[in-house]
Amino acid sequence: MNLRVLVADDQEVVRTGLRMILDAQPGIEVVAEAADGAQAVELARRLRPDVCLLDVRMPGTDGLEATRLLAGPGVEDPVAVVVVTTFDLDEYVHAALRAGARGFLLKDAGAELLAQAVRAAASGEALIAPKVTVRLLAAFAGSGGSAPPREPLTDREEEVLAAVASGWTNNEVAAGLGVSLSTVKSHVANLMAKLGVRNRVEIALWAYENRRPGRGPGRR
Repeated sequence: MNLRVLVADDQEVVRTGLRMILDAQPGIEVVAEAADGAQAVELARRLRPDVCLLDVRMPGTDGLEATRLLAGPGVEDPVAVVVVTTFDLDEYVHAALRAGARGFLLKDAGAELLAQAVRAAASGEALIAPKVTVRLLAAFAGSGGSAPPREPLTDREEEVLAAVASGWTNNEVAAGLGVSLSTVKSHVANLMAKLGVRNRVEIALWAYENRRPGRGPGRR
């Protein structure tokens, strides 16, 4: 079954371009378009797409507010959101991730990266434009840190935490640690429970806010 995607951008030419790129990818189908954030929220709640691609700057309800409404804290049944924008501004990235986005890409990311971001978001992982990932997390590390873990982390969980903070996928963590993919997913789930976060992006933010952005197993 194809991944169902909603595209929201106030420029018709951009929506058309994104639709053409995504519809050309195997296993991905654009099922709706929206010209502003309010329309995106209404369509997403009605159609329940697997992933929403939202532009940051839109009239009325912008992409950040739409992200909060669809995926933010307190949303009982959140929709996976990837923010796509022209503007490589750290404050946008941080605000999008804090609002609940599972990914952040620039519009020049290219078809392959765009498809990867959609698939990652649909599977519960996250993808951020590589050139902004580490810069963003380091720049916005909170001075006071997030809340401490609800339970102490094991040594292996510390390794997984470091890997996630460095942008590793589950497959990369499994290869680096020499364990199965299901074991990695179990560690990630334990981390989310212990840190009180909802996804891999928030795990990475927690690591940076607590000054623990390691490199992951095997990296120097």
